[in-house]
Amino acid sequence: MENLALIESFSEFKDEKFIDRVTLMSILEEVFRNTLKRKYGDDDNFDIIINPDKGDLEIWRNRIVVEDNSVEDENQEISLSEARKIEPDFEVGEDVSEEVKLIDLGRRTVLALRQNLVSRINEHDNGIIYKQFIDLIGEIYTAEVHHIRHNVVILLDDEGNELIMPKDRQIPSDFYRKGDSIRGIIESVELKGNKPSIVMSRTSPKFLEKLFEQDIPEVFDGLISVKKVVRIPGEKAKVAVDSYDDRIDPVGACVGMKGSRIHGIVRELGNENIDVINYTNNIQLLITRALSPAKISSLKINEENKTVEVFMDPEQVSKAIGRGGFNIRLAGQLTGYEIDVYREGAEEDVELTEFSDEIEDWVLEELKKAGLDTAKSVLEQDIEDLIKRTDLEEETIIEIRKVLNAEFSE
Repeated sequence: MENLALIESFSEFKDEKFIDRVTLMSILEEVFRNTLKRKYGDDDNFDIIINPDKGDLEIWRNRIVVEDNSVEDENQEISLSEARKIEPDFEVGEDVSEEVKLIDLGRRTVLALRQNLVSRINEHDNGIIYKQFIDLIGEIYTAEVHHIRHNVVILLDDEGNELIMPKDRQIPSDFYRKGDSIRGIIESVELKGNKPSIVMSRTSPKFLEKLFEQDIPEVFDGLISVKKVVRIPGEKAKVAVDSYDDRIDPVGACVGMKGSRIHGIVRELGNENIDVINYTNNIQLLITRALSPAKISSLKINEENKTVEVFMDPEQVSKAIGRGGFNIRLAGQLTGYEIDVYREGAEEDVELTEFSDEIEDWVLEELKKAGLDTAKSVLEQDIEDLIKRTDLEEETIIEIRKVLNAEFSE
């Protein structure tokens, strides 16, 4: 019964783990055999008998009886006088089986055995957790905020598994408190040592795609497909959708009456502005739709360089670029083309390249990145908006505006 009591003390924590009794017994045998090898040098002459139903385990050591003073290997042989202490009628050459009590292995050995058992069970659990979450990559998952650090949020799910959400996987406007329940997608899972590292993300375009699938029945049923999602987390997103059924309006179905269907998704993403557009294989039409709400007059596509020149009325340019340049940036990501916007019929305007003698090239390049390529396109913007859309400082922008204003005051 000593073995049974010790085994029960070893396995008392198993109910909290992802392990059944049969697997536990298998791990037990492996751990015991490793312990016997270390103590006796070999485990070939040991029988380990496990009863999973009772949780019992017996260890028997088999040795050959030899004449007294003739023992060469104490693990494999036993002297006749020692054998007769077990059974008085043993003779030389016979096999002796003797039960080994765990307590006879010594306190240190038992403690080491317990540590090895705990380590092996944790390793087994971690393997199961790893496989479980590998299958969940790209899926929405819910977990509770357990601990908040400067650059990462530690989460726990209902089963006590730890997940992490690094700062760059958090929507900038998100604010968390311990105990908050939050949703994201499982972005990656990897083993670090023997422990799985599970990363949750709320900034991935896949998260928005899965929210569409979860909250919009036609997407869930496959009647509407999400072709592509691009995001600037917490600010703006564009989602291209399509339907194989001509009777279904994919944009209307996703947005809902007065935005009723998409409202929950917008709220989940910290009021991220979501544009839903009809997908098409016609690249000119896709670019036109991607730049919405701006209206395009004409465009020229360069397939070789994957660039497009878009022409529109001057009052439409700011709509095409959008606050912070988000609209034109996302339109480029959605279509796969670098988009340059030009004002149509703006004869009075002057290209920024004309000011290269007065304005440094790197400054002009910064303005071009923000979709600003003429003098008036810069002057039409507020100073604060220009600061947000470029890496330029306020003093630099004020000087640029002075140079450009001088052109039109001459």
